Amino acid sequence: MSAFRVMRQDDNGNRFLVAAGLDRVAAERLAAEFEARGHKQLYWVEAEATAADGEGPDRT
Repeated sequence: MSAFRVMRQDDNGNRFLVAAGLDRVAAERLAAEFEARGHKQLYWVEAEATAADGEGPDRT
């Protein structure tokens, strides 16, 4: 099962992790909740890298 994370980019182009370890449905729902608040930030969902992908966990 794949894990997904929700990311945010602010007006200055800085990117932040909002939540991690979610299934796709939960991640999409959370991103939609934040988008609906009307702030200027950009929210999106991306798959988390796994050991099978040849990468370790993202610790940023």
